[in-house]
Amino acid sequence: MSVQPGSVVRFRHREWVVLPSADSEVVLLRPLTASSDEALPVHRQLAELLAYSLPSERLEPASFPLPQPDHIADAEAVRLLGQAARLLREGAAPFRSLGRISVRPRPYQLVPLLMALRLDPVRLLIADDVGVGKTIEAGLIARELWDSYAIRRLVVLCPPTLIEQWATELREKFHLEPVIVAPSTLAALERALPPGRSLYRHYPVIVASIDFLKLPRNREPFLAEPPDLVIVDEAHGVVPASSAERDPRHLRYELVKRLAHGQQRHLILLTATPHSGVQRAFQRLLGLLDPAFEQWEPDQLTREQRERLARHLVQRTRADISHQWPEAKGLYPERVVEERTYTLSPSYRQLFEATFDLCKQLIELSRELPEREQRFQWWGALTLLRCVMSSPRAGLTALERREISHDEIEPAIPPIEDEAATPNGLEPTETKPSDEVPTLSRTWETGRSPIPEFMQRRLRALVSQAKVLASNPTHDTKLQECLSAIRQLLRQGLNPIIWCFFVDTAEYVAELLCPTLHAEFPDLGIACITGRLGDEERHERVRQLAQYPQRVLVATDCLSEGVNLQELFDAVLHYDLPWNPNRLEQREGRVDRFGQPSPRVTVVRLYGRDNPVDAEVIAVLIEKADQIRRQLGTNVPVPEDEGWLAELLVHRIFERPRQAQLALPLGPDRTEELLKRWDEDAERERVRRTRFAQHQLKAEAVMEELAACDSVLGDETTVREFVAAAVQRLGGQVQPAPDQTLSLRALAELPEAVRLTLPRHNRESWQLAFTYPHPASAEWVGRNHPFVTALARHLFELAFEPPDTTTVVARLGVVRTSLVREVTILLLLRARFLLRRPGRPDLILEDVLTTGCDLFAERWLNPDQARALLDQARPEADIPPSERRELLTLALEPVAELLRQAEPAGPLAGLLTARTNELLQAHRRVHEAAGAPRRGLTIQPHWPPDLIALLVLQPHLGQSG
Repeated sequence: MSVQPGSVVRFRHREWVVLPSADSEVVLLRPLTASSDEALPVHRQLAELLAYSLPSERLEPASFPLPQPDHIADAEAVRLLGQAARLLREGAAPFRSLGRISVRPRPYQLVPLLMALRLDPVRLLIADDVGVGKTIEAGLIARELWDSYAIRRLVVLCPPTLIEQWATELREKFHLEPVIVAPSTLAALERALPPGRSLYRHYPVIVASIDFLKLPRNREPFLAEPPDLVIVDEAHGVVPASSAERDPRHLRYELVKRLAHGQQRHLILLTATPHSGVQRAFQRLLGLLDPAFEQWEPDQLTREQRERLARHLVQRTRADISHQWPEAKGLYPERVVEERTYTLSPSYRQLFEATFDLCKQLIELSRELPEREQRFQWWGALTLLRCVMSSPRAGLTALERREISHDEIEPAIPPIEDEAATPNGLEPTETKPSDEVPTLSRTWETGRSPIPEFMQRRLRALVSQAKVLASNPTHDTKLQECLSAIRQLLRQGLNPIIWCFFVDTAEYVAELLCPTLHAEFPDLGIACITGRLGDEERHERVRQLAQYPQRVLVATDCLSEGVNLQELFDAVLHYDLPWNPNRLEQREGRVDRFGQPSPRVTVVRLYGRDNPVDAEVIAVLIEKADQIRRQLGTNVPVPEDEGWLAELLVHRIFERPRQAQLALPLGPDRTEELLKRWDEDAERERVRRTRFAQHQLKAEAVMEELAACDSVLGDETTVREFVAAAVQRLGGQVQPAPDQTLSLRALAELPEAVRLTLPRHNRESWQLAFTYPHPASAEWVGRNHPFVTALARHLFELAFEPPDTTTVVARLGVVRTSLVREVTILLLLRARFLLRRPGRPDLILEDVLTTGCDLFAERWLNPDQARALLDQARPEADIPPSERRELLTLALEPVAELLRQAEPAGPLAGLLTARTNELLQAHRRVHEAAGAPRRGLTIQPHWPPDLIALLVLQPHLGQSG
């Protein structure tokens, strides 16, 4: 039997739709009520052989079943079926992925997708600002490639802290079902493998820790069967900044570079900081897209090189987006920065001055050492001072660890290039942040000799002072000022994150805030998250906080990169100011990002007026970073390649006289040199973002197509109305709220297939939101949420079952209404189209069309008129059952006759032709906007369309009629 894509066949006692197949010997079949993801491959010859003994295995021509006159209901039942069909069908819009995702992307987020349409393979570096929505941009591309059959396996490589988040995003927003590959999941995944199958071949969608797969024992099996698409998040952490082999980024780089060698492999790199100030690292990052890019000087590109690179790189600030895309104005929250200061209490000042004097003496002792060892001495002194000023507990831990015996100290000093050589100094944003108080012994070695005994005595005295202060928090004015600030934020209805640098400080702050805040805010949730917790435990603590009406999170920088916290928090307090402004931006970007429901976020920077470390960090670094951000609209990293930051702070803190003390002669102040380099980097960044903001992609064209997609697929309002109507007709209760959310109750009345998609934690009631961002109290539900899909599928299947006493949906209806002057037939049709693209697999497109005619199918309405009647028609008078059946029998005859014709004919053929032309023009416009080739792109309609439902409108002429 010869079958054509789009036709209906009968197989195994049911009807199926034939999908395009790359193998001529295999027929792909999709159930009438399912998506192409559930397609069943059938081997032609094998089916024929089986059919001799099992006749149901034979493929036979069939047609979409016509409705029967004994299944009659009202207009609402027909409308609801039409909405269900609209939500279930294969998308006909130019962006095929939009029919399979639950999030409605903003127009600017389609730009990387447009760029991907003109690349084969797709090689993109998406370097948009923090919080713009790079995950959504990459997910759109992945879903488009998946739905276009360009890929069948994909892997996301990300830091361990982002694994759960990526898996959730792919599952909930893009309806891809990933497995997580990590040390904790590996054994279970391997046990579930069929015999002879490898893990990386069996699971089509994987989210994996890049630090797990970079290890040689894990890397080689992965590279033996690599995926079709690789997405690398936080890609700036992949490329090493130097040639030091101890840099952990070398293994990550080797892994991604070998993946990039596959010439047909799609690769998407994501980072908000592609350039960390190290030019060579940036060149290596670009070289992953194309080896030629690594040899180019980014600041000296020819016109041809710029145009070539622009096809692979998009880099936009929020200001760029708001300027080019009017719809994006007001999309991001306003960031309001406040400063709060404190003065050290007498006892804390005494501890600080004693620590300062000790550190200063250590630096004096280091003057005769070689430069490398001298720098270690400086960093050790500065780190001790930082610990003490962070909190009494962090200072106590640092001082107690210093008392480790000399025998336990490693004699070898690591090379300067190794990131371990700057513990807690530069705070590089390319590597995993450390929140532990460092062991200072190694950095305080004077050659091979231990610290003198008189120094040891001073250390022990400092330990005693720190213990007293740590046990009496009322003398900690920093903590008391933090408490006052948090109280104020909570009274304003805000939910703050308190950022600390050390684990000891975070635990100290959380323990002391809890009883005091709970006394005033009894419904407050407080949690502390540090690097000592596993990834799953961190996520669980965040999930638990979501249950509270107000919440406070105390965290270290283990959560400062890439983690989405904007739905639960809208304020930030920096308990410890980071030395690197890049880290400051990462912290604030956890709440100041796309999806923040609040119109503004509050940032509180807490520092001591008499704390010299804070004073220098603010004067030299943070104020300069803020100035650049105001000028460019984005953050520019501090130049990091020569380790100047910690050295500069040592000079500025210990050179300057304090009270009557003399300054230390530590050499020239290189502040001006650093600021000059920073300004040069800022100018290069401005030029780069101007060149690669993709201004040539016109906003108007993208917004026009997005609006067209909404009309085909349905927007948030469509989904909300469908859920409300479906739940009510299935026996549930729906309570609308002023914020456009819905509260669902009596959920036990829903069918089992629908109940299985309800949240496990609460099946009695459920509050749903349909726009994003959404209130924290509601769960966001999009077009393809499992609950919406289950509702639509259940209703669609229900319409094809024998009629019963409760007609929830129906394929036939009769309504008496004053909207028409003569008997009018409204038809809901599901039309299929075959999309052919040169060099790519054929695709089936589907659209739900509405049209109408008179009782004899002679005079036809245009689609807009028919849709208006379907939306507005309401019963105004009863119709006897015998009269309804007679009207429907008369109405079905001419329509069925049209659909039985072998070739397209009459007004329905004209309707399909017109829709075919509209779709063809839409696909061509998108390809033109993207600069992709249009030649050879064709769309062919399939005949006949499916008759989903038919509604007869009978004129209601009032009492006289």
